[in-house]
Amino acid sequence: MRLPDSKPHLSLPRILEMNLGFLGLQFSFGLQQGNMAPIYSYLGASEASLPLLQLAGPMTGLLIQPLIGALSDRTDSRWGRRTPYFLFGAVLCALGLFFMPLSHSILMAVSMLWILDAGNNITMEPYRAYVSDRLNEDQHEIGFLTQSAFTGLAQMLAFLTPSLLVWAGMNQDWVDTHNIPYTARIAFMVGAVLSFSTILWSIKRVPELPLSLAERTAIAAKPKGFAATLKEIGSAIRDMPPAMRKLALMSLFQWYAMAAYWGYVIYSIGRSVYGTDVPTSSGFHSAVLTNGEMAAFYNGVAFVAAFAMVPLAKRLGAASLHALCLVLAGIGMLWLPHIESKALLFVPAIGIGIGWASIMGNPYVILAGAIPPERTGVYMGIFNMMIVIPMLLIAATLPFYYGPLMHGDPRNVLTLCGILMFCAAAAVWTVRERNAEGLPVGATQHD
Repeated sequence: MRLPDSKPHLSLPRILEMNLGFLGLQFSFGLQQGNMAPIYSYLGASEASLPLLQLAGPMTGLLIQPLIGALSDRTDSRWGRRTPYFLFGAVLCALGLFFMPLSHSILMAVSMLWILDAGNNITMEPYRAYVSDRLNEDQHEIGFLTQSAFTGLAQMLAFLTPSLLVWAGMNQDWVDTHNIPYTARIAFMVGAVLSFSTILWSIKRVPELPLSLAERTAIAAKPKGFAATLKEIGSAIRDMPPAMRKLALMSLFQWYAMAAYWGYVIYSIGRSVYGTDVPTSSGFHSAVLTNGEMAAFYNGVAFVAAFAMVPLAKRLGAASLHALCLVLAGIGMLWLPHIESKALLFVPAIGIGIGWASIMGNPYVILAGAIPPERTGVYMGIFNMMIVIPMLLIAATLPFYYGPLMHGDPRNVLTLCGILMFCAAAAVWTVRERNAEGLPVGATQHD
């Protein structure tokens, strides 16, 4: 039986193995970011309606992650605390990916997206908690920033796959009877295999630590049932650490900007580089592929930057480093809509990639040091609410101001994204990381 807080120090290869499932999980998210808006457009959706059609992600995140977080904190099964959720979520994710490119209507595409996002969110939250479960505090930076690195690598591959297929000889304009390119179909089916196999590899190679007697006793003493889970979520929100409350304002600006960017960057490139706003045109297909190549590049930048941030986060502090990275991302988003050459798109993508690496790592470093270990799951789930609520706000607001304020031009949406990134940087600058005992992250009671 494991003693409390007796977590073994893991080598870098083992940390990479335990986070390999994040590669498959984020390959799935990359496919969504690069292809869902075009798929809806191919099936006849208007640009203004895109945020409403993308509601599956934020809604499932809002509903599922806090519940799964609270439930996994209370789970003591023969398969572990987090593993049952990893496996069930991986199966749903694979099914959603496989059937998505076979959609013959907007309704079917929306339905598949709900299944896909449910699977992603069931797996995502326990994966975040798994790092805190498995690693000591002095390895949190490398644990979460490794997840950030895998996010960059996975999304780079997801965005690049359609272009690789075209470079291999496929026709970018080869589409099915519903206007969905066959390159998208193959990419999604690759994602279905990758998402399930990498998650299975992670939990087999780096299984969860057995719960200590004290942990099992504490779980057994907790009230069971759906009502008790909801009460736990409410209690956790009421007792939220101050650092986590300050991260909420940052998340509002940061994730509104990222969701708007993903939703409209293809349409911006279509107008500025290819001079088209017609989804069925060859120019629009080129814009989709160009965005994939640019996104692959900035995710490659994120992959490298995430590892470079490990010593910087220790030296500067995760909050200060994150603020700097958000400023670079904001500059990139402001610049991008004004570029008319495909080759030059990759310059502002550097700033976006650095910002994206930080987004997927540094806030979790701050969070892991601020929350009590026994409530890691529920707080990771609540933190995800701070991610999805801004995305819900896009669906509730952007369709109404896209015409009158943005003048129906997606390039203006990207300008708004840049400004919001600056606001997020200002918000996170005031956060000072504190651990659950109120000490600076990395300090002990004897310091």
